[in-house]
Amino acid sequence: MRKIELFDTTLRDGSQGAGISFSVEDSLKIAKALDEFGMHYIEGGWPGSNPKAEEFFNFAKKIKFKNSKLVAFGSTRHKSQAAAQDKNLLAIVNSGVPVACIFGKTWDMHVKYALNATLDENLDMISESVAFLRKRGLEVVYDAEHFFDGYINNPEYALKTLDAASCAGAQTLCLCETNGGMLPNAVRNIVREVAKVFPNIKLGIHTHNDSDCAVANTIIAVQEGCSMVQGTVNGLGERCGNANLMSIIPALQLKLGMQCVKPGKLIKLTELALYVDEIANIAPNDRQPYVGRNAFAHKAGIHVSAVAKNSKTYEHITPFEVGNERKVLVSELSGRSNLAFKAKEFSLDFDKDPKAAASIIKLVKEYEKIGYQFEDAEASFILLAQKELGRYKPSFILKSFKVSVEIDARGNLVSEASVKIDVNGKEEHCVAEGDGPVNALDNSLRKALRKHYPQIDEVTLVDFKVRVINSGAGTASKVRTFVESRDSNSMWGTVGVSENIIEASWEALADALEYKIMKINLSKRRKIGGKNAQ
Repeated sequence: MRKIELFDTTLRDGSQGAGISFSVEDSLKIAKALDEFGMHYIEGGWPGSNPKAEEFFNFAKKIKFKNSKLVAFGSTRHKSQAAAQDKNLLAIVNSGVPVACIFGKTWDMHVKYALNATLDENLDMISESVAFLRKRGLEVVYDAEHFFDGYINNPEYALKTLDAASCAGAQTLCLCETNGGMLPNAVRNIVREVAKVFPNIKLGIHTHNDSDCAVANTIIAVQEGCSMVQGTVNGLGERCGNANLMSIIPALQLKLGMQCVKPGKLIKLTELALYVDEIANIAPNDRQPYVGRNAFAHKAGIHVSAVAKNSKTYEHITPFEVGNERKVLVSELSGRSNLAFKAKEFSLDFDKDPKAAASIIKLVKEYEKIGYQFEDAEASFILLAQKELGRYKPSFILKSFKVSVEIDARGNLVSEASVKIDVNGKEEHCVAEGDGPVNALDNSLRKALRKHYPQIDEVTLVDFKVRVINSGAGTASKVRTFVESRDSNSMWGTVGVSENIIEASWEALADALEYKIMKINLSKRRKIGGKNAQ
């Protein structure tokens, strides 16, 4: 089995994406997660470029990585400075990493206009920089910046830059598609030619996604001989992003039979994708291939019916191979197949009550007519179905709630919520503050439930959305709130609808915790059932 080396640059290239900023603590957490997953190389950043990068390397070099090599990034020496005196190269050496990744100019246009140097001067900069790092005992990955554009413009010189790095001792020559505009056929042809010229050195590929071809370009480069893949988790990166390792890894391993990660690690792919998004404080892309929440979501009744018989009918792989899960959507387009699928998940038995499926479908259509939407709020749907079937037993009953927002003496907005609920016959009355009225309401509800169901602390709010349904009514318009929650094992969505945004939010928040409690009780019953069976 051909082995592929994974070079993750989430902490460096990924952090250059708009809206992405990792603290030192964030970066260390991600580095540990990448190591646990099995990335071969973790590029930590550019030491010496800023205090945060220096602090990261000071902490990271103390970590004993099990699977990964820590990499420091930088450029070739300045044209007017010897390698031994170049601050950039010295910072890499002083970072204490075993691997250096330095980039140099490949495109003659960049050499002339960006560096303001001669072509021969640039070759010396590449050669001397690589040689300096190699003499200091570092493994060197040479990133040939703008290689593909440079090759198209002046192939002879582009190859000379690779030769300069290779002769100086670089162990890997990484071909960088820096502008992200190449199409797969061009990448295929160029990599094929480079592989002929350098048959005995490891080649890498680094692509950007400006033409939406980063993943395809990476895969085709691997097929033509590249054995190192550079990319980021979830495709984070500057402009349109970098090559998405979450798509590349399963494509190479499951479809092309190449080993990217050790057996048993691929099922952690979705978990890694969600973890990085959470630390980056961005909402996960539900439509992301392989790891997205909707990557294996089925809505049309015909599709669901077919998948129930054989998942290959509408799934290119099984979701469980990458740690994801199959999802059946419920909406006004749903048929009996959708509901039957849900029945298996939550022990809803429609066989004993054939009229129940029709009744629930009718109910869904009625609710969606007044503004509800259950496609991404399956937890609310499950609770609705339980009520329709007469199987719903509330874990708490709302008595009342009150929310207030006021400005204190310092001019700060203060939100406070009071919640009074009945839990198993016991009244709980709790007050809590929050960053806003919805957060305060959430905090007070959790406070009231915590002593009865401490597991609710496992639940975190991933996303909160509000949409106006009938905008023509102005400020009296009906709104739909959507809440996405998660615990250590799964994610779920809930929905609320009302002319009052606080009431709609309460409905979605209450359903989210109600669903968690229902899962807790269901797990307890299954454990008891298992013991009785023994």
